[in-house]
Amino acid sequence: MDDSIQQKIARYESFVNEGLRKDLQDALDARDAIYDQISEYLKLAKDIEVIKDNGLKEMKTQVDLGSNFYVQAKIPDTEYIYVNVGFGFHAQLTLDEALTFIPKKEAYLQKKAEKYTEKAAQIRAHIKIVLEAMAEIMKLNIEPPRRNLDL
Repeated sequence: MDDSIQQKIARYESFVNEGLRKDLQDALDARDAIYDQISEYLKLAKDIEVIKDNGLKEMKTQVDLGSNFYVQAKIPDTEYIYVNVGFGFHAQLTLDEALTFIPKKEAYLQKKAEKYTEKAAQIRAHIKIVLEAMAEIMKLNIEPPRRNLDL
């Protein structure tokens, strides 16, 4: 294989490994973070149902302060809760308002996750195309030149 072909293949490999695979990992990580948010909202909805079903007016719980460091907390009044509505804002909602908000937020996040899934599929397709192009270049370079034997 001549040097120019080897250089082209090396550039394609670099593009796949340093560009496309990193983009693919970023898209998958972003999608997984959204799935984690969806999971948190579903857990919140379940917790609200438990509060409502048991008629809890106050309760004790554990709160994660970060890095899996938990402290006990006493909630003196469960009539209102603060829900992360996005962009760093938290809204004070009644339990019923929160139960109305959560499915809407979940649907929004699900659409967002689907976009990242589509982006990941596109990146995978691009990777496949580049790898097939590399294989074709190597195949063309390895085959001996054909001679015209028409007499």
